[in-house]
Amino acid sequence: MVIIDGYNDEPAGLGVPPYLDVYARYIAGAVWSYDDTIKINYYTIDEIRDNFERAVKKINRSQLVIVIGGTLVPGKYVGGKPIKPEEILKLGKILINPLKIIGGPMVKFGIGVEGGKRARILKEVKDVYDVIIEGDPEIVIYDLLEEKLNVDLIDPKKKRKGYDEIREMAIKGARIVREHPNYKLNLICEIETYRGCPRSIVGGCSFCTETLHGLPVFRPIKDIVREVEELYRYGVKNFRLGRQPDLYSYMSKGVGEKEFPEPNPMALRKLFSGIRKAAPKIEVLHIDNVNPGTVANYPEKAREITKIIVKYHTSGDVAAFGIESADPKVIRANNLKVMPDEALKAIKIINEIGGKRGSSGLPELLPGINFVYGLIGETKKTYELNFEFMRKILEEGLLVRRINIRQCIPLPGTRMWSVGNIIVMKHKQYFKKYKEIIRREIDRPMLRRIIPEYMILKRVFTEKYLGNTTLARQIGSYPILVRIPYKCELYKFRDIMVIEHGYRSVTGIPIPIKINRLEKKVLMRIPGIGEKTAGKIKLRQPIKNTCELENIIERKDLIEKIRNYIDFSH
Repeated sequence: MVIIDGYNDEPAGLGVPPYLDVYARYIAGAVWSYDDTIKINYYTIDEIRDNFERAVKKINRSQLVIVIGGTLVPGKYVGGKPIKPEEILKLGKILINPLKIIGGPMVKFGIGVEGGKRARILKEVKDVYDVIIEGDPEIVIYDLLEEKLNVDLIDPKKKRKGYDEIREMAIKGARIVREHPNYKLNLICEIETYRGCPRSIVGGCSFCTETLHGLPVFRPIKDIVREVEELYRYGVKNFRLGRQPDLYSYMSKGVGEKEFPEPNPMALRKLFSGIRKAAPKIEVLHIDNVNPGTVANYPEKAREITKIIVKYHTSGDVAAFGIESADPKVIRANNLKVMPDEALKAIKIINEIGGKRGSSGLPELLPGINFVYGLIGETKKTYELNFEFMRKILEEGLLVRRINIRQCIPLPGTRMWSVGNIIVMKHKQYFKKYKEIIRREIDRPMLRRIIPEYMILKRVFTEKYLGNTTLARQIGSYPILVRIPYKCELYKFRDIMVIEHGYRSVTGIPIPIKINRLEKKVLMRIPGIGEKTAGKIKLRQPIKNTCELENIIERKDLIEKIRNYIDFSH
């Protein structure tokens, strides 16, 4: 059997490298639950692109191939490029021998190719694939194996009824991580805690697919911990509890009775402490989605949960708040989660506890903010209110790690599907203008506040070259892109000193700073050095010690900031 991972990016769930989401793991687990001697080859779509003819030849030798993936909220990715509609169809046509299956969010909701445009529904797949799974791929695949690959005897829309059905699948599928190209490098596994949305009783947000799963079904703590333990046994040391719409609602009380059920700090304490016990030398433990409405409605329990997360996680973490809009009219028209005053309250609570700097060089846990444009009721005033909201956050000295600005992608089954992209098209000029203003006047000052000049970011992984620049990131939720202004060895962890700030990225140089080896154009970018001093440094090389360097730079304040990070070897 072959699994082709085309990558997924959903409101709750990310599978673009270095992330590995649950789909491939659960499918592999379903196969090995049926027969653990079945050979599974796992390929990412990027691996297939790299040597297409050879890959197709190998895949054609298999009995069964499944293509999975689907980007519902597409972004810009460093680690991989999600599968394109034309690639999906090409694979379906060119593969002749195996039974061909397709599944994942791209089947259920289509593919979000670009912000502001309807998801593309892949009607053509029915002509080139044998099975189109609209249900849960792992359940359908297991049934297919039981029925000896007779596609007429299975239900492609079948879904799991509860987490007991996938308990063993999640554990047995863990070993597929060894096939991932990022294995033993910077691989991070997305972990599922529950599916469904507490706000489905009030209809949920107008654009979101999570409410289509219905009310939450919570995954037992022991099952989550056991899966983490197995992944850890296979060498995974980076995890994110990201596959849920609101982590603070995990095991909450009053689901189905309240729009915002009461949080359960005890359950989260057991979950996080259990993970730490199962994976004692974990390197990254992060979270993702948090409903700001939960935090605002239960401030004390939210504080308690935030303290639990900060105690057990690793720093540089992000609680992604789906605020979506600061315009009360848009909030009401789209049944969004919080009014602006509630959102601000939630941001302050996370800052209170998560704002202190951690061992990674970044604050422990900060809120991220998602804005969605093109929603019902939007006017030019919406853009102004969103900007004013962000300016207030900046002026009050609060920290926000990520500001995600995107245009709505109407998805089947949501209210926005019938609206389409009419509002997006109408307000294109506003979107472009205000996105630029927020990037320039909010993002960059905020980034400077969070990661000031000379700050050291720990364990930054060098990923790829872009011209003569090396692109690098820490592992974790929404990592900040680091640009190193020369080529470094790839696939290595380096500690980086920040020297410049972009809108959403920073420039930095590895430490120790090899003062006798750096080119002038790099030296002059270190804050406080400049072109003239960089020229002097080059003329006086080799510089033997700090005293010599101090005589050249003539700035004791700068020397104090970089003293401990200089390497005088030559």
